[in-house]
Amino acid sequence: MIDELIDRERIILKLLSERGSLSVSVLSRELGVSEVTVRSDLKSLDEKNRIARAAAELIRDGDRIMIEAGTTTALVARYLIGKRDVQVVTNSTLVFAYGRLNPSLQITMTGGEFRRETESMVGPIALRTIAGLNVRLAFVGTDGFTIERGLTTQLVEGAEIVKAMRERAEETWLVADSSKFGKTGFVSVLPLAGVDGIITDEGLGEEAALALEDASIRVHRV
Repeated sequence: MIDELIDRERIILKLLSERGSLSVSVLSRELGVSEVTVRSDLKSLDEKNRIARAAAELIRDGDRIMIEAGTTTALVARYLIGKRDVQVVTNSTLVFAYGRLNPSLQITMTGGEFRRETESMVGPIALRTIAGLNVRLAFVGTDGFTIERGLTTQLVEGAEIVKAMRERAEETWLVADSSKFGKTGFVSVLPLAGVDGIITDEGLGEEAALALEDASIRVHRV
């Protein structure tokens, strides 16, 4: 069910980036699901938008940043309107779709092998591109994160991209909605200490936030 939700979110994001805006009824027909389901998906995306907006507030004029593929990370590009001379390096086709019409952004695509299921570019070419660049900030996502296991994902290729971006950034921020907390994916990516902070939503309970902070993890809930 989680994978199906993520797939629908990616499709919704792609449609919105291509067409600007769509009604619930149109999205219902396009996705082949009920309007109730679409409204639930949009509520989830609303949380992701708040997280992405908060992440974008960390970006300054003239910054060089990396954005990893993901439904939440992709939305960061949407909130860069008004920023000037920002260089964006990404392996996400969704980031490109959001950023390509913003004249203040310079976008570098990593290249690599296209993975339709994640709207991402991965593999040796992508890793070589990332390894040759230096940025101030990297924004990465995850399929799950826990204090014990850190960041985890379902795909080895995605884990490699996150690690590579973290190596080339002065600061690395995890942007992930609260539903990811407590979940463990197949592949270990980084310990939580490997990121400089987590931006998530208020759905992350006070107890969980305190546990993360007790583990010296900076948490920003929006």
